[in-house]
Order: sequence, then structure tokens, then C-alpha cells
Amino acid sequence: MKNYVIAAAAGFVLVAGIGAAVAEDVIVIAPEQQTVIREYVHKQKLASVSLLGVELNVGSPLPDTVELHPIDVPDVKYKYVVVQDRTVLVDPDTRRIVQVID
Repeated sequence: MKNYVIAAAAGFVLVAGIGAAVAEDVIVIAPEQQTVIREYVHKQKLASVSLLGVELNVGSPLPDTVELHPIDVPDVKYKYVVVQDRTVLVDPDTRRIVQVID
């Protein structure tokens, strides 16, 4: 019985650790920032690019061939690109998608 309790406790700690690690990767952009970003991007009229084989999911990397554009909005470190008519916010350091704004 003691071994069962130890194994269960170890499993719980492992799952909790994984959950915490995943939670650190979640990027939260305030609704107010989303509105400002959406308005900024709409004014820029950036041409949409087509990327074959690239999933537009949070965490997906974009190829180095994709040009990222700065966002002239205070307190936003991300860059953006329009892919398949969808605005994609990208972490410029990792080139990973942090949010897709429709």
C-alpha cells in the first residue's frame, strides 16, 4: 500500500510539473492590446503571403524566409505577418506564432 501511495504522489508531482511548464508558454495579450494591434495592422495594408505546409497554430514556427514586420504599438515586443489573410503575431526571437488574430 505504501508503494502505491508513493507512486501516486510521484505521478501527481510529474503531472503538475508538466502543467506548469506548459502554462509558461501561454502568451496572454490583453483585449485592449488586441484591438490596438488589429487597428494598426488594418491601417498598414500589408500583402498576405501564402505558406504551403505551415500550420497557423500557436507555437508553430515560421520559416526564415518570411519577413516579420514591427508593430508600432507600446509594450508589444512581437512582430507580425499576414498569412493566408490572417494576422499572425510572432515572437521575433523564436519565430514561433504567439497568436493568430482573425
